[in-house]
Amino acid sequence: MSVYKYILTILCLLQCACVYHSPNHEDWQQYLYGASFTDMTDIAKTAKMPVYMGNGGKIITQSGELSTNMQYGDKQTNDNIALTSYMANLEYELYDKLRKPGISVQRAGTDVFVILVRDAIMQPKIADISNDGADTLHTISRTLKKYDATFLEIAGYTDAIADKNAAYSLSMDMAQRVGVYLATHNISTSRMFIVARGATRPIAAQDDIGRLTNRRVEIKISPAR
Repeated sequence: MSVYKYILTILCLLQCACVYHSPNHEDWQQYLYGASFTDMTDIAKTAKMPVYMGNGGKIITQSGELSTNMQYGDKQTNDNIALTSYMANLEYELYDKLRKPGISVQRAGTDVFVILVRDAIMQPKIADISNDGADTLHTISRTLKKYDATFLEIAGYTDAIADKNAAYSLSMDMAQRVGVYLATHNISTSRMFIVARGATRPIAAQDDIGRLTNRRVEIKISPAR
């Protein structure tokens, strides 16, 4: 074998070794043990807090992200400043790292939303995460490990299709695949809420182009406090 062919062979093997495949579907329950399959409401977060703290979770005021603008002696003001600063820094870091087509980062109040259009993270005709998607989720997981005083709601959405049961199943599949990826990359499931929302809450028109946008996974990141 020539040196050129040898190098090509090695490169192909390395490329194949880097391909991500979701674990077998029957094992997902094991990977997602500890996740909540419900909306991430304030009541749900409060109920989950003992489990979260018992698994090494912490609240933002324990994270060391203290603002230089804190007012001495006013704990509530200090806590609010620390929380706002923490979530703003999280937003800026994700925004800077995720400048890719089909991906957006937004903040609403103290919550940060990462919107992942399906085609940006999954293979076109196969229900599995693509290589680009794995790279994106790896970036997200690394950032979430740094900003670990947060809860995560992973919500799957589809476009408007006639069969509501199919829409629910497809959206749950996407949400769980993302949850499994994060869980296998050391994001604690005690932080996770996983939900399927089917064709509800469209963010684009239900035409040919809009449908591609409505098929998505949204990760809502909320401060633990």
